[in-house]
Amino acid sequence: MAHHFSAKKRIRQNQKLREHNRYYAKSVRTALKKLRGTTEKEAANNQVPVLFSMLDKLAKDKVIHKNKAANLKSELARYVNSL
Repeated sequence: MAHHFSAKKRIRQNQKLREHNRYYAKSVRTALKKLRGTTEKEAANNQVPVLFSMLDKLAKDKVIHKNKAANLKSELARYVNSL
């Protein structure tokens, strides 16, 4: 399929951005699993600010929806408070 130079550049940019977004989304999922597996309140309290920051950044960059980030933060806060 024939592409103009600008279309080829856009394809390269989109691929690079997609890989970047996938990396950070996967990092957050790994951090979520790690926090959910924690049974010590002190360790969980140390992980929460970092994870909340990651979620906020992904929501700001529209990698995940802002409501999903808010729901995850609420769920995690309830989990940590129940420890």
